[in-house]
Amino acid sequence: MTGSMGNEKQSVDSVNGYNLSNLSAWFRQRVKNSTEDQTEQPMSLVIRRSAIHADGCYTTSPIKKGAFVAEYTGKHITIAEADTLYEDSPRTYLFGLTNGSHVIDGDGIAAFINHSCDPNCEVDEIKGKVIITAIRNIKPGTELTYDYNLYDGDLDDDSPCFCGMKKCRKSMYSKKELARRKKLLAASR
Repeated sequence: MTGSMGNEKQSVDSVNGYNLSNLSAWFRQRVKNSTEDQTEQPMSLVIRRSAIHADGCYTTSPIKKGAFVAEYTGKHITIAEADTLYEDSPRTYLFGLTNGSHVIDGDGIAAFINHSCDPNCEVDEIKGKVIITAIRNIKPGTELTYDYNLYDGDLDDDSPCFCGMKKCRKSMYSKKELARRKKLLAASR
């Protein structure tokens, strides 16, 4: 699977085949600028084995800070549907939406972007679309990552992090969620 971010001019409402017309004017301009500013070869994303976890998403060309990387695509399903579908599954590709009742059941290359406590990408949710952008310049061959900042799950689920970064929290849960869990565990003793 690959994405193309070539140097050709593209409509502000369509970048790399993604229809952005329902996104905010500010964000459409940000995506347009990120593609126009790129002077390197077209960006390609590939999936291969990851040192962090299972398979990961890598870039084969440079990505500039602020550039559109990918959209997290898939069917929008309720949390209850996801719980039923993946009850016994050791691996899921679910992205929790801010409405608190739905997730995206990932089916694209962005589903393979792993967690890191010191990521090179960030995620923005705009009108139910999850857009991933680079938060720094990224060299070819680099694994793409963002901070999952998990916020729910069973108290006995540590959701361990394997990013290996100096700033590693040892968990994919957000700092706020880790503090909340610590209080709940202390209260239950």
